[in-house]
Amino acid sequence: MGKFLTRALSGLVFVSVLIFSILYSKITFICLFFSLMMLCLYEFKRMIALKSIFPYLIGCLFFVFGNILNVEDIPARIIFEYVGVALFLTIFITFASILFAKKEEVISHLGKIFLSVIYIVVPFTLMVQIPFLNASFNYVNSTILGVFILIWVNDSFAYLVGKNLGKHKLLERISPNKTIEGFIGGMLFTFIASFVLTHQFTSLTQTQWLVIAGIV
Repeated sequence: MGKFLTRALSGLVFVSVLIFSILYSKITFICLFFSLMMLCLYEFKRMIALKSIFPYLIGCLFFVFGNILNVEDIPARIIFEYVGVALFLTIFITFASILFAKKEEVISHLGKIFLSVIYIVVPFTLMVQIPFLNASFNYVNSTILGVFILIWVNDSFAYLVGKNLGKHKLLERISPNKTIEGFIGGMLFTFIASFVLTHQFTSLTQTQWLVIAGIV
């Protein structure tokens, strides 16, 4: 019971901080996700036993150059210049890191750095673009908030349905407690939630919310 309460309270704090950062301004939203990206990089590096600062450098460059247009309201016509610079610096720094790796570990070293970038940096950088994906490229907080609501609905109902009705294992080798019933329940309630969001968050159409629900 104590463990469940701790997880519930920590989850409540995280959700509160996330919602506040999304609703307050685009700067708080971007800064929060930058911080989360760096924390995830730290955890992932520890998991794969990568002792290098280069994923942090690449992450900073990629994230900053990927979002500078959103922060500074720079005309969208020069977006490819920033993306090009970020890509060049990412590749350059990654291969330059070979100089700091032991000869017999070069391939493993490079592979772990690329994996860190693809698995952590790129998704975080792209996720921050979601509220800016509209005709005017302005920050629309309801879009990203709706995405997280769908994620929370899916997680919650997959757990509730799976716990109470689940009998058939989904992918036991990967996650032994997941069930097919839980998967279906989570998916069903996510689509129902997308219909509700259509009426609450009108920045996207019903079809768009349904597609996002399907992706979630």
